[in-house]
Amino acid sequence: MAFRIAIALNLLLVLIQFGFGFIANSTALMADAGHNLSDVLGLVLALLASVLGRRPPRGRYTYGLRSSSILAALTNAVLLLLASGAIAWEAVQRMLAPPPVAGLTVTLVAAAALVVNGFSAWLLLRGQKSDLNVRGAYLHMLSDAAISLGVVVAGLAIMATGWNWLDPVVSVVIVALIVAGTWGLLREALDLILSAVPAGIDPGEVAGFLRERPGVRDVHDLHIWGMSTTENALTAHLVMPDGYPGDEVLDAISEGLRARFGIGHSTLQVEQGTTRHACALHPSH
Repeated sequence: MAFRIAIALNLLLVLIQFGFGFIANSTALMADAGHNLSDVLGLVLALLASVLGRRPPRGRYTYGLRSSSILAALTNAVLLLLASGAIAWEAVQRMLAPPPVAGLTVTLVAAAALVVNGFSAWLLLRGQKSDLNVRGAYLHMLSDAAISLGVVVAGLAIMATGWNWLDPVVSVVIVALIVAGTWGLLREALDLILSAVPAGIDPGEVAGFLRERPGVRDVHDLHIWGMSTTENALTAHLVMPDGYPGDEVLDAISEGLRARFGIGHSTLQVEQGTTRHACALHPSH
């Protein structure tokens, strides 16, 4: 519901900002509108990915469609960077010959954007702690609120001084903030696409935890990756000379991985160490 409300509010805001930005000849307003449009697309993608991620595994998709949330986060980041480039280009052109700007219109519309973005960020506040998609949307809404505040200040300054060049300058500042906020999202999404160990999990600590379990002499072929923006998985070979310890022991290890590291899906292969076991990715182990 939070996503749907935020989408509706921001779509209305985009239409208002583009319309009044064109009328007022303000690239700052149109820049903010372009940013909000990319946020709407990101919110739609995140909502769609959330719905797809809940579908049960079937057919060739043995993990379901959980990874769609990673694709949504990556697409969201790319869209933001593309929009930033277009906004920056237009702002630089206007710096060379600043057109007159309706400061009052800019101020009023940006103030409305400040309210909408602030409320949208509040709606997403709870879910942003555990989901990259939601966190990306939350950070965008929060940064939008700060950017809108900057546009309000620019509009008031233009009204007071008549310095029309302030409008494209604010546009460039907006772009810099967008890129700075998007870079981390892009990097984290790319890490998940490449099956890197999710942020916040130390593979060394995980290996140490497994080696400390009763009966475990060694651990090898340890793999940790994100199945989605909220779910992590692990596979590992456990060398246990006394053999298979029973379901209860493995269940306890899996629960420990879940509780301590947030790894909800673990697959553990038990070996006695009498032969050389290794997965194809680590033939030397």
